[in-house]
Amino acid sequence: MALIVQKYGGTSVGSVERIQAVAQRVYKTVQAGNSLVVVVSAMGKTTDGLVKLANEISPNPNRREMDMLLSTGEQVTIALLSMALQELGQPAISMTGPQVGIVTEAEHSRARILHIETTRLSRHINEGKVVVVAGFQGTSSAGEMEITTLGRGGSDTSAVAIAAALKANFCEIYTDVPGILTTDPRLVAEAQLMDAITCDEMLELASLGAKVLHPRAVEIARNYGVPLVVRSSWTDQPGTWVTSAKPQGRSLINLEIARPVDHVEFDTDQAKVALLRVPDKPGVAARLFGEISRQKVDVDLIIQSVHEGNSNDIAFTVTTPILKRAEAVATAIAPALRSQSNPKFDEAEVMVEHNIAKVSIAGAGMIGRPGVAAKMFATLAEAGVNIQMISTSEVKVSCVVDANQCDRAVLALRTAFEIEVGEQGAGSRGEFLTPNSSLLNPHSPSPVRGVALDLNQARLAIRQLPDRPGMAAKLFGLLAQHNISVDMIIQSQRCRVIDGVPRRDIAFTVSQIDGENAREMLTQVAAELGWGEVVLDSAIAKVSIVGAGMVGQPGVAAKMFEALAQQEINIQMIATSEIKISCVVVKEQGVKALQAIHAAFELAGSEKFVVPA
Repeated sequence: MALIVQKYGGTSVGSVERIQAVAQRVYKTVQAGNSLVVVVSAMGKTTDGLVKLANEISPNPNRREMDMLLSTGEQVTIALLSMALQELGQPAISMTGPQVGIVTEAEHSRARILHIETTRLSRHINEGKVVVVAGFQGTSSAGEMEITTLGRGGSDTSAVAIAAALKANFCEIYTDVPGILTTDPRLVAEAQLMDAITCDEMLELASLGAKVLHPRAVEIARNYGVPLVVRSSWTDQPGTWVTSAKPQGRSLINLEIARPVDHVEFDTDQAKVALLRVPDKPGVAARLFGEISRQKVDVDLIIQSVHEGNSNDIAFTVTTPILKRAEAVATAIAPALRSQSNPKFDEAEVMVEHNIAKVSIAGAGMIGRPGVAAKMFATLAEAGVNIQMISTSEVKVSCVVDANQCDRAVLALRTAFEIEVGEQGAGSRGEFLTPNSSLLNPHSPSPVRGVALDLNQARLAIRQLPDRPGMAAKLFGLLAQHNISVDMIIQSQRCRVIDGVPRRDIAFTVSQIDGENAREMLTQVAAELGWGEVVLDSAIAKVSIVGAGMVGQPGVAAKMFEALAQQEINIQMIATSEIKISCVVVKEQGVKALQAIHAAFELAGSEKFVVPA
């Protein structure tokens, strides 16, 4: 007999008929000999309706009162589903988040789970009841029994956290699609269903805008080794399994806030090649990395900075043994990238740096916890280590530094994040905490597992930051203090000396709702900190590819860039990690970019998916 946690989203319980259908599915699962906890969301668009009511009362409603209001939506669902189960003769009991023992931070509207008191929950399970739990909510640990909510998508988080706390056999997430698809079926009807995907890949896709699973839920599954499957509420298809490696022993106390960093990794076998002043037009990145691919040069990190005038800088890192080949390719192609529209435009310049190293912190939920990257940058600044390049993802933040500062950087990071010597990453490229996805899905030969589009991003660019240790720490520390999460981070490769101070530009993306607040806050401190102009652009889209199989495949980036070039889509920024490549494009071209990339990697299947209304 298995202990299973099932979660049903708002569309799955959007009407009385759908609640009764869920009750039938739950009843069959119990009749098969399983014990069950069911976590549900509010019915349909209930939460949106409650938010609208609040906004009619107040343009800026109190967050505590919003939690009180929004938590009522799930309470309706749990009572109705319990009644439906009882009508079928199945003993059931409904419980709110506080009743079930979900204890959270005292942070209204975005609380993280601290621990779950499972005594009452376990008693009802042992009595043969189906326990129907209100997702998305808990109670603060301050002893005042304040109702808190976990943020939008929090029911996923509730379900996986309960599964971890109960040591359930697995957790099923029921939704309106048959599993995890290669992209949003609303944008590409032929999106293909995956049999399995690793937690690291799913974390990236979830953070990049794929809405089928909330990143925090995947983070918990990864950290605690909870087997997770995403299935359709409307069919009996097997769905998609989200797999994780065997977890390290973790305490269930401080469940969502304990130790975000598992490893400190480093690689001293690195060199950097930068092309300065390449034309800012479609096809440039495709030509460069197409030639790199043809010459079998394996590239690690790639960044393209925000444009300056009519040009960009593109930089990439390679391992030292292939540096000469990489430099030769870049030098050969540089003259061909000369601007045709402006004959006076300087030819692209190739710059090579030999003695560099990459240091990384690895874990889960990096982007969703803005303080983690800020702490890394502050730690490096305190150690006197200057950052040359930054790569961010949900599972890793990497910085390129001088090789002679690597040991100092690693020691400082291990101390700051309390990583024991035996837990340190081995330092080789391409190490993952989860198995290679190509082993999981033999039907998917492509190194790319999924394509994601985020239309809710804004880009901030700060001109002329002093190029010295501590600047990134100050900047991202300020954003972390205001709970603003940062995704892509790009430092320009060009350095200008102004009034005797070397300076660079830095650009980064944030959620659109945080864009204006971030611009105002940073503008207020810019003069005091010696920064230049702060520029906000909200008319952008971020399109990304994800796949653990991309490691050691130099042609993947070239194929992505070529797909965009064929559609005359200009790339404004590029940032990569080991399992992700992201490009910023003009917002109105975002959907076309996603469709072009999905087609280029031949991810479409023969079946068309229609998402229920």
